[in-house]
Amino acid sequence: MVEILIVAALVLWSAVVVFKKVFPKTSGAVFLKLSNFCTEKGWHGLAKWLKPAAAAGCGGSCGCDSQDQPAEKKVEVQAVKWK
Repeated sequence: MVEILIVAALVLWSAVVVFKKVFPKTSGAVFLKLSNFCTEKGWHGLAKWLKPAAAAGCGGSCGCDSQDQPAEKKVEVQAVKWK
């Protein structure tokens, strides 16, 4: 019985992680609605935990930094020529 609960919790957690990765905007909207619902019910700790993080950077969920500084130019690696 305990094994079934553990496996079910792992499958549910994995589904949530994949949902957040594949559908970032939809998952943000869903978790915001869940957070607002929990706030209305008075479950402030759960609401704070469910509330999605504010988008940083360009706001497009692309993973860019929140700072507008240009990226440092990387030095090209040159091939070694053997004589």
